[in-house]
Amino acid sequence: MPVLSVAFPLILAAVLIASAIGKFRHPDDISGWAEIGVPRPLRQEWLRRLHPWGELVLGVAVAVLGSVLGVIAAIIAVLLMGAYTWLVVRTVMRTDDASCACFGARKPVTRVTVVRNVWLTVVAIVAAATVWATPLFGGALVGGVLGWQWLIGLAAAAATAAVILWPEGAAPSPERTEPPVVSGAGDDLEYIRTRTPAVPVSTADGTVHNLRSLAAQKPIVLLAVSPTCGACEAVIARAPEWRRLLPEVDVRMLLRTAPEQGTMMELDEPQSLHDPEGYVSGSIQDWPTPTAVLLGMDGMLAGGPVVGVDDISEFIGDVYESLHGERPPAS
Repeated sequence: MPVLSVAFPLILAAVLIASAIGKFRHPDDISGWAEIGVPRPLRQEWLRRLHPWGELVLGVAVAVLGSVLGVIAAIIAVLLMGAYTWLVVRTVMRTDDASCACFGARKPVTRVTVVRNVWLTVVAIVAAATVWATPLFGGALVGGVLGWQWLIGLAAAAATAAVILWPEGAAPSPERTEPPVVSGAGDDLEYIRTRTPAVPVSTADGTVHNLRSLAAQKPIVLLAVSPTCGACEAVIARAPEWRRLLPEVDVRMLLRTAPEQGTMMELDEPQSLHDPEGYVSGSIQDWPTPTAVLLGMDGMLAGGPVVGVDDISEFIGDVYESLHGERPPAS
C-alpha cells in the first residue's frame, strides 16, 4: 500500500485529535473567536462547546475510515484547515497583537502560524487525495507500508511536528512617540498606568479589531456613551468639537450595542467602536455612561476613566494641555 495513503491520514488524524485535546484542557471563549475574525453568525456558545468534539470525531474518522468514507472525512478536514488558514492570514495582515487558542493554550498569531496552517492544509489535501486506497473500515490505521517507504511518512510527521512546536514569538513593536499621560479630573494622586486590554471591539463597518493594537496606531480617547443616557447627549454633541481640538488623537464613541443592532453609529473616521459584551469596561473598570478614558500608543492607559459631562470636558482640556503645554482656548 502506498505510504501516502497511510502516513498522511494518520498525521492529519493526530493533529486533529491533539488540537481537540488541547481545547478540552484550555477552553477558548467567544472573545477569542472574535479576535481572530470568526464571522459573527458563527460566534455561538454552542458551536464553541462543540468545536473540540467535532475535531475529535473528525480525527478518528480520518484514521479509521478509508475508501469513499475516508475521502469524505478528509475533504471535511481540508475545508476546516483551509478555514483556519484563512483566519490566521487575515489576522496577521490586520494586526501584530492577536492570539489564538489553536491547540488549546493561547499563543500569538504570527507568520509562523501562517506557515504551520498552510502546511497542515497541504497535509489534509494529500490525505484526501490518497486515503481512498485504504480499507473502507479500518482505513489508514490498519493499512501497512513496508521498508524504506516509511521514511517518507516519518519525514512528513517530523515536518508537521516542527511547524506545530516552532516558537511563535511576538513581532517586535516599532518605536513610538511617548503618549501624553493625564490623570482623572480632580485627582491629586499619582496616576498609575495599567495595560490597555487586548479585547475585541468592532468598528461601525463590522470589522473586528484588537483594542490594544488599534490604539497602537494612534492614541484614542474613548467616550463610553449610550443612546438611552440623557447625560450622554451633551458628550455626543461636543465630540466633533473635541475632534477638531485634538487632531493628534482619535476621539471615538464606545457603544454597548453591535453595529447592526444600534442606530447610533459613526461610519466616518474615526468610526465608533462597538462592544456588546462589555469587554472593555469589564477589563478596565465597571463604569456608568458617559465615561472617558485615554489609551496610549504604548499599550498602556494614559488617563481616566473619568465620569460625567463636566469631568470629561475637563479631561479633554488636560489631554490638550499635555500635548500643547497650555489649556485649550475658551469656546
